[in-house]
Parts: sequence; C-alpha cells; structure tokens
Amino acid sequence: MAKQLFIPQKLRPWIEARGKFHSRHAQVQMARELGMNPKRFGKLNTYKQERWKLPLPLFIEECYQKRFGKEQPDDPRPIETRNADKAAKKAAKDASPLQGIDRPF
Repeated sequence: MAKQLFIPQKLRPWIEARGKFHSRHAQVQMARELGMNPKRFGKLNTYKQERWKLPLPLFIEECYQKRFGKEQPDDPRPIETRNADKAAKKAAKDASPLQGIDRPF
C-alpha cells in the first residue's frame, strides 16, 4: 500500500479549485503565477450569467499570455507531482552520506 503524500495546507485550495472549475494543471499553475486566489474563482466564473465574460480557464490563459507573453508556464506539472518531487529531493538530501562531515572550503 502506497503512503499518502502530505499536501501542504496552502496548496489544497488549488487542488480543490482545479476539480471544481474543471481546469487543467497548467491553468492552475498559470493562476498561481498570476497571484490569483482560488477561493475567489467562483466570482470570476460567472460567464453564463454575464455573457461578456470569458470562461475561467480561458480567462486565466488570456491573462497569463498578456502578462508573461507565453502560452504555457515553464513547469506545468501537477501540484501533487511537484510536491512529491520536492519531498523526494528533501529525503535524498537528509539521507546524504556527507551530511555530518565538515568539508574545508
């Protein structure tokens, strides 16, 4: 049985918003880089009542394109994968054989 990976509290709203608003991993990463608040996505996703608004995923992509001048973020991996890689890197660093040795500079 695989051990459940710990997801930091500050990333959980992004994962929930991804499922709730049917966004792709790259769109969530774009929104994070833009500094958007995942708890406020409901206010931005009212394109059915307000016809002049874009659907949320398209709105995020358009804002990202305007601000950064590129179509995709440099690292569009899922939050879970990125967090797992970070935890593996930390575990490898903690288990390093040179950890307690003082090296002369």
